[in-house]
Amino acid sequence: MDIIHDVNRFTLPRLVSESLEQRLAVMPAVVITGARQTGKSTLAQKLTSGKRRYFTLDDLDVLEAARNEPEILTEGDEPVTLDEIQREPALLQAVKRSIDKRKRPGHFLLTGSANLLLMGKVSESLAGRASYLTLWPMTRQEQLGNGGCGLWSEILNADEREWIDLIEMAGREAEDWNAFAMRGGFPTPAVELTDSAERRIWFDGYVRTYLERDLQALSSIEALPDFRRLMRAVCLRLGGMINQSEISRDIGIPQPTIHRYLNLLQTSYLLSRVPAFASNRTKRLMRSPKVYWGDTGLALHISEEQNPGGVHFENLVLNDLLAWRDAQIERAEIYFWRTHAGAEVDLIIETAKGILPIEIKSSTRPRIDDARHLRAFRQTQKERVRSGLLVHSGERTEWIAPDVLAVPWWRII
Repeated sequence: MDIIHDVNRFTLPRLVSESLEQRLAVMPAVVITGARQTGKSTLAQKLTSGKRRYFTLDDLDVLEAARNEPEILTEGDEPVTLDEIQREPALLQAVKRSIDKRKRPGHFLLTGSANLLLMGKVSESLAGRASYLTLWPMTRQEQLGNGGCGLWSEILNADEREWIDLIEMAGREAEDWNAFAMRGGFPTPAVELTDSAERRIWFDGYVRTYLERDLQALSSIEALPDFRRLMRAVCLRLGGMINQSEISRDIGIPQPTIHRYLNLLQTSYLLSRVPAFASNRTKRLMRSPKVYWGDTGLALHISEEQNPGGVHFENLVLNDLLAWRDAQIERAEIYFWRTHAGAEVDLIIETAKGILPIEIKSSTRPRIDDARHLRAFRQTQKERVRSGLLVHSGERTEWIAPDVLAVPWWRII
């Protein structure tokens, strides 16, 4: 059942590759998770390079072995790659037994199209034995062949007086954000398909496969039309805090079912929740998160919107940040900030180095008034907070306030 792949075929470099190699050098198992079709299998196959045995649970013979004789897949001296592990989570018990016998760094590389950390019994199986890495849809820089992401690390590490020079020296070229949002970041529609009709066909197939196969592997869902209606309702509410009771009334699905479906969307990386920022960390857990979609192209397809709006511009910046965050070894967190009076900052990056507030405007000419919430936030966090970034769709990089830099999205992403 060993499968030989042509790992020399052309593949665009991915942002997580360096982090993946670092983790394989330390931990007995590394788990790559993410939405289906983000390129996990391609990345895993590229790493095999004749040095690892490769099994995919999409192969029915391999799936049967995983259920009945898992040791066939996990025992032996050669490193092993197990692809689409979520199709038989019980296989992780055999992986656990093998690791406990001989803890060899990098022996297991596992991939899954579901967030195994959110699947209780699954994550417990590998507690202390595995490092988890998320592969998000391709960033703009990955699509361009650069294998990178936004200049978030560079900005956080630099003196604010150097920000403009740093951004301009990166030499990134202008692009229509609407086109970027429409194609999204899944490798096939983003890189291989150039026609909008072809992309619609691909997205149709993606949703169908997700509903009829991937979703059923996570949880038996009989009312697929209800689940599809919920997906559309969420995609029409991106960038806001979801009121489950309101959605329940609007689409005629019981609130407990709405709650369960939302968790399944998050588990499969289609739904992203951004928590609220508060100086008191306990209060962060008590506040409602904002919701976004894992891919703007898919969100627009599901919502049947013909033209991207400001929330999709915000979503594409977030998606780049998520890819950056999850490729880091040092932990970074992403939040939003909102006050009872209505002041709001779209995104907040918090790292050990400090706090970076980001406001996102799809307008081409940002005004000083657009910076007022950034400045209000900075007044509440005087010690660790950096100057704010106002990301816009225009062309000029300039300080529009002493502590707010306006920067075109394409220069930073």
